[in-house]
Formats: sequence, C-alpha cells, structure tokens
Amino acid sequence: MKIKKISLVALSIIALTTLAACGSKNANHTSSHQKNKTTIVVASDGSTKPFEYADGQGNLTGYDIEVAKAVFAKLPQYNVKFQTVDFSGITPGITSGRYQMGANDFGWTKERAQSFNFSSPISKSNDAVAVKKGHYTDLASLAGKSTIGNPASNYSKEIESWNQAHPNQKIMINFASDQTSINTRLNQIESGKIDFMLYDKISLTQAIKEQGFDDLKVQSINDTTGDPAHDGYEYFIFGQDKTGQQLKKDVDAQLKKLQADGTLKQLSKKYLGGNFVPDASLFN
Repeated sequence: MKIKKISLVALSIIALTTLAACGSKNANHTSSHQKNKTTIVVASDGSTKPFEYADGQGNLTGYDIEVAKAVFAKLPQYNVKFQTVDFSGITPGITSGRYQMGANDFGWTKERAQSFNFSSPISKSNDAVAVKKGHYTDLASLAGKSTIGNPASNYSKEIESWNQAHPNQKIMINFASDQTSINTRLNQIESGKIDFMLYDKISLTQAIKEQGFDDLKVQSINDTTGDPAHDGYEYFIFGQDKTGQQLKKDVDAQLKKLQADGTLKQLSKKYLGGNFVPDASLFN
C-alpha cells in the first residue's frame, strides 16, 4: 500500500511538473507571438464626422476608422492602436515616428506627397461650400467673401493658393484652432459672422441635416487643381520610412479585397450616406 501511495504521489508530481512546463511553454509562445507583432498607432482628430468622430459612448468611429479596423482585422502581424490628436499634430507625429498612419479624410497634395505615402483612395466626394445666401460655383465667385479655416487643412491652403495667384480677387480668410468644430463655423455662417465654409460635401451635408441648420444650403464648388488623378479623393497616409512603405503595401492589398467584396460599399452607405467608393481600377 505504501509503495502504491508513493507511486501515486510521484505520478502527481510528474503530472504537475508537466502541466507547469506546458503552461510555461504556451506562455513563452504567446509572449513570443506578441513580440513578433509590429505596433501601429493610427492618428485621427476624431472630429471630422462622418469620417472620424466619437459616438455616444465616446468611442472613436466613422468611415475612415471602420475601414481601418476592417483592414487590420486581416493583418494579424500588426498590433493596432487608435489615438485621438489635434489635426495639426498628425503629420508631424508621423514624421517623428510617434504615429505610423493617419486616418482623417486626408486629401492628396504635391506638398504632402513629398513627405508621406498615400494609400489607395478610400472615398471620393466633391468640395462644396455651406452658405446662407448667394450662389457660388467656384473660388472666383467667392472673391470678397469671408470664412475661417484650419491652417493645416487642404481647404484653407486652396484658398491661400487662390489668393496668391489672384491678388485682385482675394477671399478673406481668418484661421481658427484645431478645436473649432464644423458646427461652430456653421453657427457663424448662420449668424452672419462669416459668409461661407469650404469643406467636403459629405461632411457639410450631414452636419447641416443633423444639427438642424435649416437656413443653410450646400453648393458644390468647381475648384479642381488640374489633377484629376487625385481631385476629390481621400486617403490614409503613412511615413516614407521602411515601416511606412511596408504598411502601405499591406493596407493597399487589403483595401483592394474590401473593395472587391463590397465591404467598403457597405461602410460607405452606413457612414457616408451613399456609395462613395472609388472605382476598382484605382485599387493597387
């Protein structure tokens, strides 16, 4: 009986030792697996609805954010974190390596293309103005009118470029901080403090409808830059370092699949209110 008891005790010790060893091995495997992942921080200002914004529970969402989540759900080699930052801090943060990707309704410019890689285009919209009165069709028709804008945005830079090229047809623009929301600017149009807001048509249309600015209207603006390959499209942006180049390659591969299987179309209809997904030929 003593021999049997000793044998049972010995077997128990062996079993516990084996389980502990297996547990340690699994833990080491999990730790090793996590270490092999590349951490990616996706930066967004969280205030460009419907592309990126905070929902009722304070969670970051919107078309760009949900597209990014769908992309990285198919890229297990990345550990992805989303971070809300001021818009003007996104591009410097990518340059410094603090962030690896920007998801914020980014348009293409020659200046940005010198410093950043762009994904395949993920949506296409028209530039437009929100106004209370008057009819406007292009930047020339806005000469003498007033607005405010974010100095880091494409829209403000378009106006600045126009003013430099047309000193006798200047548009009056003052600059606001990153925290100046779309709704604040729409309120200023309604109260008569400014004449218009130049922005993307999707965002303006949704904001006016949701916030009940019944006196305001949205008018499409023909302000093409002579670059039809990029006008109206929005993108994710990445750094031009080795990580950024690989990230662009991996993200573009998944975007192509999401366009083909209809996922982008579904997300566009849900968040943008229609199908604004670019043609399949534009996905690499």
